[in-house]
Amino acid sequence: MTKEAPCAAILLAAGLSSRYRAQAEAGASSKLLAQVEGRPLVRIVAEAALASQAQPLIVVTGYERENIEASLAGLPIHFVHNPDYATGMASSLRIGVVNVPQNCAGTIVLLGDMPQIHARLINQLIDHFATHEAARALVPVFINEQGQRERGNPVLLARSIFADIAHLSGDQGARKLLTGAGVVELPVDDHSIALDIDTPQALAQWQSSLKRERA
Repeated sequence: MTKEAPCAAILLAAGLSSRYRAQAEAGASSKLLAQVEGRPLVRIVAEAALASQAQPLIVVTGYERENIEASLAGLPIHFVHNPDYATGMASSLRIGVVNVPQNCAGTIVLLGDMPQIHARLINQLIDHFATHEAARALVPVFINEQGQRERGNPVLLARSIFADIAHLSGDQGARKLLTGAGVVELPVDDHSIALDIDTPQALAQWQSSLKRERA
């Protein structure tokens, strides 16, 4: 990858947050709108992406489109809407890659419920991709306390895999494409690649950990 072929970023922010809302108080909004220290989760992820080398940032909306867009007001973002968001993540990913500029060699795919991902990890993936031009995808891998390998997010998808994404369906995203030749694993010392905010309890635990870190 060269300066003439940058790497975009796609932020998937279209989901129904079904599990989160089922466990939250009646009438709860999308988990992506949950406030942490004055910022919605989705904005925390977007700002991390914008602080990285990835450009442009494409945000795919769906459920609660207007509120998601309002929560990201003022940021240099290209919004695209997925009217089929209820069918699962694959439909959002398909729309996202279609909107990646032609001059981009690939794209980082970020999930809106993973606010612990930092710009440095995104840059690490992009830098590694620059030295693996034949890679179809890069996947971060973390060794947990039990010595087990955990794959996580975000992943980097090269343009050469975009055509395969067009045939995906359901809620698995690009997972079934991330095996075989051309898929490169990048070891990282960052357990946040496997941590998402999927329930109100997970959100409360993360907020508590932030308070302890600042104490």
